[in-house]
Amino acid sequence: MRRRLSILAVVGLASVALAGVARAQERELWPGVSFRQTIQPTPNGPVVVDVLTGPRPGGTTTLEPLLSNDTLTGRETLTKIEQRLSASATYAGINGDLFNLHTGLPSGALIREGRILSLPSNGRSTAAIMSDGTLDVRRVIATGAWTGAGVAHPFVLNRIPDANGTALFTSAWGASTPTVSGSVAVVLFPFGGATPGIDQLAAVQSVVAGAASVAIPPDGAVLLASGTGAAQLQAEAVVGATLKTRVDLQPAWPGVVSAIGGGPQIVRNGAVVFRAGEQFTTSQLGERAPRSAVGQLKDGGIILVAVDGRQPGWSVGMTNYELAQTLVRLGAVTAMALDGGGSTEMAFDGTLLNRPSAGVERPISTALAFTYTGAFVRALLPVVSPNGDGVDDVEPLSYKLVKAAAVTVTLTAPDGSTPVSQTLDQQPGTYPVPFPPTAGTSPAEGVWKLAVAATDELGEQTGMMQRFTVDDTLGFLQTSLPRLFLPPGGHDLTISWKLTRQARVVVTVETKAGEVVRTLARRRYDTGAQSVVWNGLDRAKKRVKGGVYRAHIVATTALGTVELVRTFAVRQIAGQRPGS
Repeated sequence: MRRRLSILAVVGLASVALAGVARAQERELWPGVSFRQTIQPTPNGPVVVDVLTGPRPGGTTTLEPLLSNDTLTGRETLTKIEQRLSASATYAGINGDLFNLHTGLPSGALIREGRILSLPSNGRSTAAIMSDGTLDVRRVIATGAWTGAGVAHPFVLNRIPDANGTALFTSAWGASTPTVSGSVAVVLFPFGGATPGIDQLAAVQSVVAGAASVAIPPDGAVLLASGTGAAQLQAEAVVGATLKTRVDLQPAWPGVVSAIGGGPQIVRNGAVVFRAGEQFTTSQLGERAPRSAVGQLKDGGIILVAVDGRQPGWSVGMTNYELAQTLVRLGAVTAMALDGGGSTEMAFDGTLLNRPSAGVERPISTALAFTYTGAFVRALLPVVSPNGDGVDDVEPLSYKLVKAAAVTVTLTAPDGSTPVSQTLDQQPGTYPVPFPPTAGTSPAEGVWKLAVAATDELGEQTGMMQRFTVDDTLGFLQTSLPRLFLPPGGHDLTISWKLTRQARVVVTVETKAGEVVRTLARRRYDTGAQSVVWNGLDRAKKRVKGGVYRAHIVATTALGTVELVRTFAVRQIAGQRPGS
């Protein structure tokens, strides 16, 4: 009888460059807005906290709620929202309010440019951006009423009415009203929007009874009623008449520019709010899970926080109370939680920054983001390595304008020369910058700088600079593909690479999450092809488990630090010991 052993098969997958020099954990996204990621060890496992920090809202950079698909119904991922809106601004943000998974309707308030699109939840908090840039978190209720013949009748805003109720649908709902059996619809046009505390007068354009659905004019609205509400509407709203609609917040909330629902409030006056008394279950608040929050610092700056969770080995998440403690440690004097769990997402310029718990983004209803309308230089590769190995060989340079402006573009080489220097008038759009500056030539190694300065038609000046390094020190990372037999016999996995100059090199085998399993080399290597071997054991000389691992090489020279990663799969299979 042949003895059978557990054998590990190693299959190489792909080679990619790591972003950042020496794994930089904080970077500027545009002037005044930065991103950083921290890993907090806890008794329950690691917790990864991603933080966007920006200035007091207002001016070139502000804070705004975003709406998926530009309608209350339906959902969209955060990266898609940012990509869709990129022509109007540059965005860095997180997910927003809780929502109905089936319809996409947010559970609470949504106010944009002073107009209410969705009413607040009576039992949960709302976070508002005030006209002076203050983040104000409070609980409010809202009421709506329409008046025709002198008597005010209640309505709900952008929600399906009950059996005898009335609803006001604006274009934020979508292209047409929902189908309500036996309903009466009154089309109002023009309609200036539902601004709290302001009477809106609109003419009745048409009255439709029993229709399956009624189109909502882009600059209009539709009152939709059923049962006794339909009878009242049909009696008082005739074509050509003027109706008054009004939405009020209680208590009154003057100065609100925009607002988003969520909750609960977790920081008040710089202290943790232990029990906010809001309508959330114990499981929603007490379990360790992915979390999102918004807070304001003492100096008026804003932080957007996303905590990864439900990913053992990467991040276990937080309870709501731990989230509050984290916001206080970050310096928040006011803060509110947002939707969490699988909805927790953070993105910049249409690229995901965190790791959603499901492994992919969940389409969401709303988001909260820093928005920037100045000249923007797109994020560059930290290191360009034009050595022909197919990894970060080229750097496509470009800049974006969302306003017409006079622009000065300067590309500075490592020796201080400016192979690109031009001033021109540009319309909104994205514009390439040639690199290498001279086609068909290899760019000089060292630090390059791309700077863009713009003055728009109102005289507002903005500018941005990005640096990147050309360094072809490290390349051609490979892993061999043998079967890996664990000791006492068998083959090893070979990890090989090439150096164009002498460098100090660190070679590690890591888990997919980046935890070091084994350090294979930490020394200086000469120019040329180099390699190390791995026998499938960890630092404690124990066999690793099956799964995805990565070979990680860091090379340091006078030019800086460059990194390469190649992932490979390790799986346990049944096999026979060689020679048995």
